[in-house]
Amino acid sequence: MTATAEASWPALPYGAWKDTYATLHMWLQVVGKVALAQAPPLNHCWSVALRVTPRGVATRSLPHGTRSFTIELDFIDHQLAVRASDGETRTLALAPRSVADFYRELMATLDAMHLPVKIRPWAVEVAQPVRLDRDTQHHAYDPEYANRLWRILVQIDRVFTASQCAFVGKSSPVNFFWGSFDLAVTRFSGRRAPPREGPEFERDAYSHEVISHGFWPGSGTLLEPAFYAYAAPEPPGLKDARVQPQAAYYHRQLGEFILPYDAVRQADAPDEMIHAFIDSTYERAADLAKWDRGALDRRGRA
Repeated sequence: MTATAEASWPALPYGAWKDTYATLHMWLQVVGKVALAQAPPLNHCWSVALRVTPRGVATRSLPHGTRSFTIELDFIDHQLAVRASDGETRTLALAPRSVADFYRELMATLDAMHLPVKIRPWAVEVAQPVRLDRDTQHHAYDPEYANRLWRILVQIDRVFTASQCAFVGKSSPVNFFWGSFDLAVTRFSGRRAPPREGPEFERDAYSHEVISHGFWPGSGTLLEPAFYAYAAPEPPGLKDARVQPQAAYYHRQLGEFILPYDAVRQADAPDEMIHAFIDSTYERAADLAKWDRGALDRRGRA
């Protein structure tokens, strides 16, 4: 691998940064819950998801009375910045510190900027939910690995965005979801899905038929970074479908197609490998689910 490729697609071994990963996940839940408290309730939780920026990850513009503000975690200068529409900006350092300490300082910063926000301080979408304002267990921060994660997300955001150009149906932005800690992009058939059990946000996310593609650093039964693809509801026969590239496979416990990140970063053409994964999983899932591809795919238009 060339030095340029290594800079764009750095290694992200789960075991080497798992403590920073766990802490960063909780920090982002604090930030995400601020967005949840302030953002208008757009469909599928899009307004509260984070976005990848040229320096890190950030909220979208959040209204607060007649003002608005954003919160960005900068993984170049390793600081959190709160920027208000009246020009005021305040920062706090990203460094080894507990989640509880991070919570207190961020809330104090918002109060000092006359941007008070109240959140429900419980972590979500984790096996053992903790109170964020009392969490002293997670306190690691390795700036090198935080920066590596961001560099990877920059590349994937670029490729995921380009992958949507051939699809003219309803599609999500490329979102970073702070609950599940993954970067995802979703296509919709336009048809409603069968009612889904579970939390309200899941029922909203899967109210219509979807095919989703994403990336996450690993967790649970898959302790390595990977790309994923799934259809909801999953059509019969999908788990046995052949997809590209050769390194991709169907993970039966997760119910998703998986493409290991290491296979991508070591490839001669990482972008092409990701596109092959997205295109082939979309085509197999859409055909088996009988999506109207003539209406949804650009090449199918007259």
